[in-house]
Amino acid sequence: MNRYDFDTIHDRKGTGCAKYDMLEHFYGKADLLPLWVADMDFAVAPEISNALAERLAHPVLGYNFRMKSYYASIVNWVLRRYNWQIKREWIISTPGVVTAINAAVLTLTSPGDGILVQTPVYDPFFEAVEKHGRRLLTNPLVLSGDRYEIDFADFEQKLLQSRMFILCSPHNPVGRVWTREELVQMGRLCKKHGVVVVSDEIHADIVFSGHRHFTFGSLEDFADFSIVCYSPSKSFNLAGLCTSAIVIPDERLRKTVDGYIWDMHLFLGNTFGITALEAAYTHGEAWLESLLQYLESNRDYLVKYFAEKLPNFRVIKPEGTFLAWLDFRQTGLTDEEFFDRMVNGAGLALSMGKTYGNDGRGFARINFGCPRSVLQDACDRLFNTFG
Repeated sequence: MNRYDFDTIHDRKGTGCAKYDMLEHFYGKADLLPLWVADMDFAVAPEISNALAERLAHPVLGYNFRMKSYYASIVNWVLRRYNWQIKREWIISTPGVVTAINAAVLTLTSPGDGILVQTPVYDPFFEAVEKHGRRLLTNPLVLSGDRYEIDFADFEQKLLQSRMFILCSPHNPVGRVWTREELVQMGRLCKKHGVVVVSDEIHADIVFSGHRHFTFGSLEDFADFSIVCYSPSKSFNLAGLCTSAIVIPDERLRKTVDGYIWDMHLFLGNTFGITALEAAYTHGEAWLESLLQYLESNRDYLVKYFAEKLPNFRVIKPEGTFLAWLDFRQTGLTDEEFFDRMVNGAGLALSMGKTYGNDGRGFARINFGCPRSVLQDACDRLFNTFG
């Protein structure tokens, strides 16, 4: 019997929760069922809650310091989960993966430099490039059957114009867990053309049966030109605690990026984030394994529901993450028409695919990191509106 509870619905309204309390700002209505922002509606692991309660029992919350046990928890987690033996000195800390990506862009590239991303992709990637005056280059992923693949000819052609490649692995929003062969081919091409790789692996722990996550820096000699970004914020639902672990084996790259982090005083961190990361990576593995089973069951329910009841829609079955990519192009609806019916008919808030680039038009992203009853409600709302 599963000793962890993923079925209880927790009322998050009025808690300063972006997923619920920003609905009116983004969708014009507050009374929607939100399956948009990529956090889960599950309570954190009790092992983490207990560690936070123990820390809070101490009445002083002054400046913090990351103890040896903090770094050991990261080193051991990366070794156990991704089979990569990293060193403590390779780790720098940032408030989030997006912070690290922006720091890498600002310190390792210059205005006008080309930076490559694979679209459709997590939209802060675009901002990290364009808001700093760099040149956005895209390698559109190709939907082949029910699975996205990489156009390697286009990928290499774009690398010729690039200084940096921002990799999303596993990929948000299309749900691909890249194979070792795909990662090796990308890495060899990046090495050939002298391109630094920033690998966003924030969803690395959420991989489903039949798939395996390979961390980019562990492959061949890719550690020499890679920045690998980890965080417990997705897998343990800790995004509000703003703590990420960035692994940069190459000393020159590490000192350059870390120097910026220190100059901007981003190194201090969050006391509770530090505590939560260590607890998650030290004591949270059993909870995570239970979560993966629950999420995979949710994913399968979602795919089956659409196949049986909403055949004009297609769910691109995710290999990892708790996000599903919904293709509504066969309905004949424009993005604007789908949005209107989704909000005003179904009473749902999904993420519109065009958020992730023009390649996302005709798609929407669904967050299935929620109790099954909530997912069932969302599916029925879609059926009653679009079926």
